[in-house]
Amino acid sequence: MEAMHLVETSGIILASLFLLLLGGLWIGLALLVCGFIAMQFAPAGIQIGPALATSAWAGSASWSLAALPLFIWMGEILYRTRLSDEMFRGLSPWLNWLPGRLIHVNVFGCGLFGAVSGSSAATTAMVAKITLPELKKRGYNEMLSLGSLAGAGTLGFLIPPSIIMIVYAVAANVSILQMFLAGLLPALLVMVLYTGMIVVWSLMSPGTSPPPAPKMSFRQKVRESINLIPILLLIVLVFSSLMLGWATATESAAWGVLGSLVIAGYQRSLTWQTFRESVMGATRMTSMIMLILVGAGYMSIAMGYTGIPNALATWVDGFNLSPYALIAVLTILYVLLGCAIDGLSMIVLTTVVVLPMIQQAGFDLIWFGVFLVLMVEMAQITPPVGFNLFVLQTMSGRDSLTVAKAALPFFGLLLLTVAILTIFPGIVMLLPKMAFPG
Repeated sequence: MEAMHLVETSGIILASLFLLLLGGLWIGLALLVCGFIAMQFAPAGIQIGPALATSAWAGSASWSLAALPLFIWMGEILYRTRLSDEMFRGLSPWLNWLPGRLIHVNVFGCGLFGAVSGSSAATTAMVAKITLPELKKRGYNEMLSLGSLAGAGTLGFLIPPSIIMIVYAVAANVSILQMFLAGLLPALLVMVLYTGMIVVWSLMSPGTSPPPAPKMSFRQKVRESINLIPILLLIVLVFSSLMLGWATATESAAWGVLGSLVIAGYQRSLTWQTFRESVMGATRMTSMIMLILVGAGYMSIAMGYTGIPNALATWVDGFNLSPYALIAVLTILYVLLGCAIDGLSMIVLTTVVVLPMIQQAGFDLIWFGVFLVLMVEMAQITPPVGFNLFVLQTMSGRDSLTVAKAALPFFGLLLLTVAILTIFPGIVMLLPKMAFPG
């Protein structure tokens, strides 16, 4: 009887959430309302006001979260520089020999900008701004250009410093640095798979690529790439300060902001207008994320009082699923969720229910964080709410279904990556265990 009551309660809460979201209410406010509804089913004597105040403070007063607005600001500053122009000029001479040629700039460019952005949508927009017109002008296959951009743009979440990784690390109470390290090898794996896809596609369809550009000497290639050196130095500064223990995540984010301001000044793209726009852009993004975190924290506490998360974990455990079967079920669940809500909301909504199951099944929370990031990447290219699809729809003039069709092969490669990392979890855990052998 108690189990039936909890099922009914969870059904009411979830139905309320979807109705609120369909009505257009902001996700953070919808979570707060659902938390209030859940508190109506909590045991008597629990006060709603103090619970809200406690959860709001606990969800926002984290020193680890101080890195979030700084990394966002760093990406906003660099978004307003000439990085995209310099990136195409600097990368294209080195990639011209590969089958698919300049389409590979999408993959490596997104990897480069993802390392200083932390945002998938910003990475996609930044790279697409210059590569889409250039590739179209040179006669490259449009579907391959769009698909590679949609897929590679998701690297902004997997390559540190990742906004999603910071949010998950705070929600799961794990090390931000370990999460950053855990994402490096999977990101490299995804880039290799994407590059392989472009090579195979180009070899099977020779007419999709124009003739190669004239060969350049090594000195000419270096001269074309010289303006990428400041960005590469900034990436090395941020990562080395983290990995060598010279700075915390927040301190390295501050160094990243300083470095991005220096680069913007060096490129003469730093004006009072661009400075103000970068501050306002970072403020808006941070405010949105913090509202979601506060709402999710309140809903998590309310759900905890009702006993629903533990009951669901026990219920799933009763099926005696193997670890692989559990991951398969969660993959299907997150793919379906990705069709309805954005990636950040997926994480903050589900961690309170899913983490007990994951720990009971024996999975490492760092490994599961990378799994979740990959699920969020899939959500970015899943219609109807995939943000990368919206970005490319706007920038290419194509409808979202055309862009989604182009991204489908790269969606499949993300699924393949999940399978590989599930079978070989050591790929994820190698660097965190090397850095933290205890």
